[in-house]
Amino acid sequence: MKEFVREYFEKINIPIDEKQAKGFEKYGDMLIEWNTVMNLTGITDKREIVIKHFADSVMPLKYFDFKGKSVIDIGTGAGFPGLPIKIAEPDTDMTLMDSLLKRINFLNAVCDNIDIEAKCIHGRAEELGQDKNHREKYDIAVSRAVAPLNVLMEYAMPFIKKGGIFLALKGPGIHDEIERSHNACTELGGSMVDIKLVELPDTDLHHCIVAFEKTDDTPEKYPRRSKKIERTPL
Repeated sequence: MKEFVREYFEKINIPIDEKQAKGFEKYGDMLIEWNTVMNLTGITDKREIVIKHFADSVMPLKYFDFKGKSVIDIGTGAGFPGLPIKIAEPDTDMTLMDSLLKRINFLNAVCDNIDIEAKCIHGRAEELGQDKNHREKYDIAVSRAVAPLNVLMEYAMPFIKKGGIFLALKGPGIHDEIERSHNACTELGGSMVDIKLVELPDTDLHHCIVAFEKTDDTPEKYPRRSKKIERTPL
């Protein structure tokens, strides 16, 4: 896997060194091993893990500056996209957040194994978004979650400092979702600034990175409780 990681990352113009490639290899091996006892991914082929998880996750590095930035990955799951971003750009202060403790245990084990310093925190976004230790403390929030944009934004925007950005990794056909997110964006103190179309070499896979800037403080009433967010999105 290590050689294929370096070759593929060259194709996407995100070169990595031997140590970083080895880190990705160990991460992939642990993902496959732990997946036998807990549900982390439906993708278990090593080459597909490299392309569909690792390369897909690091694509924001092509368009946005992460160096020296504080970053939180909302609903990271098995670590995507935050942990691959941290491996490929070590000079980030990365926080990986998930509501399931066993996933956090997995991520802590990976970080220990590959000697990566990332904070792995167990908690729910709607609760930590109201926590003074996390609220409006981050330069960048990222998410590869499947929720609609107007839902994702209410979870993510409270974490971001004014002047920071939220990057949502979404699939194709995102335009209707973007249209429905305008009210949420304005209400939460944000402004949509860019859409990057991403293609992965040697595949027919493509997606979008939708970028929102935090232009104003998020009103204190947000985020609401998760049931309220899901039932009556902004």
